[in-house]
Amino acid sequence: MRRVVFNQKGGVGKSSIAVNLAAVSALNGLKTLLIDLDVQGNSSHYALGEKALELPGVESFFQQQLSLYSREPIESLIHETPFERLSLMPSGRGLLELEHKLESRYKMYKLKEALEGLSEQFDRIYIDTPPALNFFSRSALIAADRVVVPFDCDTFSKHALYQLMETVSEIQADHNADLMLEAVVPNQVPARGKVAHGLIEELKADGLPVTDTLLGSSVVMRESHEACKPLVHLNRSHKLSHDFVALHSELEATI
Repeated sequence: MRRVVFNQKGGVGKSSIAVNLAAVSALNGLKTLLIDLDVQGNSSHYALGEKALELPGVESFFQQQLSLYSREPIESLIHETPFERLSLMPSGRGLLELEHKLESRYKMYKLKEALEGLSEQFDRIYIDTPPALNFFSRSALIAADRVVVPFDCDTFSKHALYQLMETVSEIQADHNADLMLEAVVPNQVPARGKVAHGLIEELKADGLPVTDTLLGSSVVMRESHEACKPLVHLNRSHKLSHDFVALHSELEATI
């Protein structure tokens, strides 16, 4: 099962959610792969530290799709993290330079083909995406089974969310009929913010799959990033760690 964490709006916590859900998945006994398609490489650094972007990963994978010669097996681009059962296919700084060539040669299905070949090796695959609708995010949506959308609780994010739903519908119609909008995840929700909670209720009233689990804001997330340790490994007893465990359970219950 392949989940893509996607939002065209930046700063909504995509990488934090992707890495922490993947970490909880692995901790729960599922062999899990995290794929970082964002050139910023935040998920890669979070899961594996400074060395992550020096390793071959998605950049090498897509570079090989432009070659007529033999290609390395995708397994050689996947690396173990310090966390049991959690593997990483890291981002690369040259991704954006490849985008036009990949798009012009219509390589959007190559990721889907590759991940289908990994279905017996991994129980769960999480894909982090760039904050834009580009070749790489489209490739991820075509390759995924389910979409998880982080929602930063403000009016601008609400407008962006409805635009995102149109994008998902387009991908469903043209490329991936099995793609499912699995969950809208409210993130950085203030405990007593009336505006934020009002927006969440509006989304629910519109029939969107808003999760019962709300992710709050805490300095521990920044500490987690700096330590390159997902929350369940940095501080298992913290409330935000419990929230990610609850979110993972909520998502898994729909399978």
